[in-house]
Amino acid sequence: MTDPKTVTVPQPQAGDLVRTDFGGTSIDRKGETASTALAAQATAAVQARYVVALQRPRDWELVRVALLKACKRPLFAQDAIYAKPMGGDTIQGPSIRFAEEAARAMTNVLAEVAAIYDDGRKRIVRVTCTDLESNLTFYKDLTVEKTVERKHPKPGTQILGQRQNSYGDPVFLIPATDDETATKEAALCSKAMRETLLRLLPSDIKEDAFAQIRETRNKEDADNPDAAKRRVIDGFFDMGVDPKQLAEFVGHDLSTLNPAELQRLRLIYAGLKDGETTWVDVMAQKRDIEKDRKAKETAATGPAPAAPKGKANVNDLAKDAKAKREAEGKAKEKPEDGISKPAAPSKPADREAGADDGDEDAANRAAAAPSADEMPPWAK
Repeated sequence: MTDPKTVTVPQPQAGDLVRTDFGGTSIDRKGETASTALAAQATAAVQARYVVALQRPRDWELVRVALLKACKRPLFAQDAIYAKPMGGDTIQGPSIRFAEEAARAMTNVLAEVAAIYDDGRKRIVRVTCTDLESNLTFYKDLTVEKTVERKHPKPGTQILGQRQNSYGDPVFLIPATDDETATKEAALCSKAMRETLLRLLPSDIKEDAFAQIRETRNKEDADNPDAAKRRVIDGFFDMGVDPKQLAEFVGHDLSTLNPAELQRLRLIYAGLKDGETTWVDVMAQKRDIEKDRKAKETAATGPAPAAPKGKANVNDLAKDAKAKREAEGKAKEKPEDGISKPAAPSKPADREAGADDGDEDAANRAAAAPSADEMPPWAK
């Protein structure tokens, strides 16, 4: 006979899930499913990463040396730092390519992207970066709208909204295709990945890498300036910006680019490549800066002085003086027989010749000179 106080614990079988907690041990008997296998596989993969990270810890000096070595490559240095306009100023920062190279140099870093919500209008994804050695995790949630803006949508396209852009033109909001949604998601995830990865990189190593990038660029420009210039121009052309537009931006022909202008164009190119800015935004900022500069100059120096009177103004004064003399001469004439005598023609040739000298005093002398009727007989 079995003792009623005795509890028989079944032995776990294949496929059973044994859970031990503060309340005791429980056995969940479940059939083997694909989801269970995938969960076990994911768990094993994460555990393996942590085990390898603990067995092979990183050396920050080796990380620094590896990153500086990558920054000595000219093609990598060209895209490692970007620039974009923001609020009337230009900000610079490490590019996505730099963050990826930093992750390879650090090692023992886990970067993941997972969708946590999805419907017909938007998708929410979470970007996570974990330092497997210190168990430090940074993550960022992104909302990817499944819509795009078009100025000229195709006939029959569903219009979800409308707004006006900075030029006053109407822009329509329409549903995005799967490819367009995937492109938007990839761009947003890359930017979030860059931010989270660079938070794991010490700031001193980051500054040393930036200094090496600038040194590599300057050396490349000094050794072969023509090749460096052509590389930048070709890069912009691939992004849809032709040499004529570049010449408009720098304000002169591209054959006379100086090193500072070349560096600035290289930073803007990196920003265009990373999707941080557009050429329209770059040109808009340039126009705003020039407008502000002219306004400050006007406020500091006051309105521009009136243009000095030139040769045409003096001639006009001489003509007015001549007409005045003729009118005064006609007024002084008194007809004796009822027939008006025409006034003797004056001789303004000398006066006009004086006005042609460009001196305003010549016109004044011409106006003050006596007419032919006022001259004595010996002077006529």
